[in-house]
Amino acid sequence: MYKRILLKLSGEALASRESTFDSKVIADIAEELKQINALGVEVAIVVGGGNIIRGKFAQQMNLPRVEADKMGMLGTMINALAVMGGLENNGVKAYMQSAVDCPKVCDIADNRKALEHLAKGEVVVYGGGTGNPYFSTDSGAALRAAEIGCEAILMAKNGVDGVYTADPDSDPCATKYDTLTYREVLDKNLKVIDATAAAMCMEAGIETIVFSMADLHNITRVVLGEKIGTTITV
Repeated sequence: MYKRILLKLSGEALASRESTFDSKVIADIAEELKQINALGVEVAIVVGGGNIIRGKFAQQMNLPRVEADKMGMLGTMINALAVMGGLENNGVKAYMQSAVDCPKVCDIADNRKALEHLAKGEVVVYGGGTGNPYFSTDSGAALRAAEIGCEAILMAKNGVDGVYTADPDSDPCATKYDTLTYREVLDKNLKVIDATAAAMCMEAGIETIVFSMADLHNITRVVLGEKIGTTITV
């Protein structure tokens, strides 16, 4: 169904209860992406940093927002390195870029270089968010997807299998949306994706599919066009 996608992974998705990183999860992601690559689909990944630093922790330390966001950006770079290493250890060639300039670690984000590596069948892993405070990794995902011409953002979630009318954990009457538009997401103030990211995707014509990563085979199912989770359209 898609020729080029961007997979958005939260930092928490990479962690276990005992450790900052879950090597099995990373290996399972690599195996899934290997199969997707074999289908001829180009894949980029944007990772969050929530397994390393959360906003709540920064608030408890009484850190200024700008400094806390810088910590978060560095956390995503650590996660991107972990994902890249995990992919390559499991037979998937990967290439990392970051919005934060760190030449001894990886290349700076560059859409032309990213496209060259995608064309070679490599997975491009992005760290550093947008490189600016006050922007979430949702915005980073939307920005990178627009830069390299992705048709869809696959937003793999922990503990939820789509977008609901309310929090399903606290509201037994909450129902899941099969489809939404970005305008509806903004008007209903649904918190699945931040407003900046929603506006960017709407302008660029990029779909977002929100689904559960409890079963990592869902990634391939979405790529093949199976209706899973919630699809957000222009």
